[in-house]
Amino acid sequence: MTSGPGSAAHRAEVLVVGDLNPDLVLTGDVVPRFGQAEQLLDAASLVVGGSGAITAHGLARLGRDVALLAAVGDDDLGHVMTTRLAAAGVDSGLVLVRAGVPTGVTVVLSRGDDRSMLTLPGAVDTLTADEVVGAATGLVGSGLRHVHVASYFLQPGLARDLPAVLVELRGLGLTTSLDTNADPADRWEGVDALLPHLDVLLPNRAEALALGDDSDPRRAAVALAARGPLTVVKVGSRGAFAATADGELVEEAGSPVEAIDTTGAGDTFDAAFLAAWLDGAGLATALHRAVTAGGHSVLHTGGTAGQPTTAELEAQGATP
Repeated sequence: MTSGPGSAAHRAEVLVVGDLNPDLVLTGDVVPRFGQAEQLLDAASLVVGGSGAITAHGLARLGRDVALLAAVGDDDLGHVMTTRLAAAGVDSGLVLVRAGVPTGVTVVLSRGDDRSMLTLPGAVDTLTADEVVGAATGLVGSGLRHVHVASYFLQPGLARDLPAVLVELRGLGLTTSLDTNADPADRWEGVDALLPHLDVLLPNRAEALALGDDSDPRRAAVALAARGPLTVVKVGSRGAFAATADGELVEEAGSPVEAIDTTGAGDTFDAAFLAAWLDGAGLATALHRAVTAGGHSVLHTGGTAGQPTTAELEAQGATP
């Protein structure tokens, strides 16, 4: 199941660096009531979780050669997650097994268009800068073009070294992207140092406001883009918009749907946007494909069950 980063046996166009853990998605009467109250649920699903894993899975669904660098524990949950990713077409051979550390796990309390998450990080915060650079270096000769980093704030150990890592990755001729996801500590520190070394930043609206230190998401996105990366902001059912380094704003409206579960919709968006961007699609086209993919995702439970294939995107009018 595992091998060292940089093994010649691996091949990928995109390397995703981040988290792999199960999501236990609960629906129905999910608002906890203490006092030893027992509540009955409508459904419970154990699915592939972690922003990094869901993004990698989404890229595989779109036919991209993708590898995931993540860490799990030597336990049943880690084995199941890695097996499911491999079955979906993700190269999971770079997933590292940590002895004595549990696989992370997230309990998702889902209410359709909103959710709450309880996360045990477990092995998530054990990736090192050397492991990331080693994995990317080993894949360069097999066609690696891009490295995407997910769940920045769940990996403080790697985050400290990430500016230098991004410099090394770009030195290898690779493009880079980042989806920070939310900061559980609500401090939002460290991202400023990354911006000059990123090609694409993929926050949602709340993350853009926090990272850009502005009450207006478009002003926040423009300010972030001025520091380096194309900044693509997800705004849920309302669609998305992107800010370029020269201050241009491109918007894509969403189509209202009755969401079953929003888990992983942003990661599915990321996968579709990056796939289009790597193909050289125009910004409007890339946004359209990503918004369509995200809208498709929320019609299913869990982060991966509703991820579209390229054919399914095209059937919905999201042409290359």
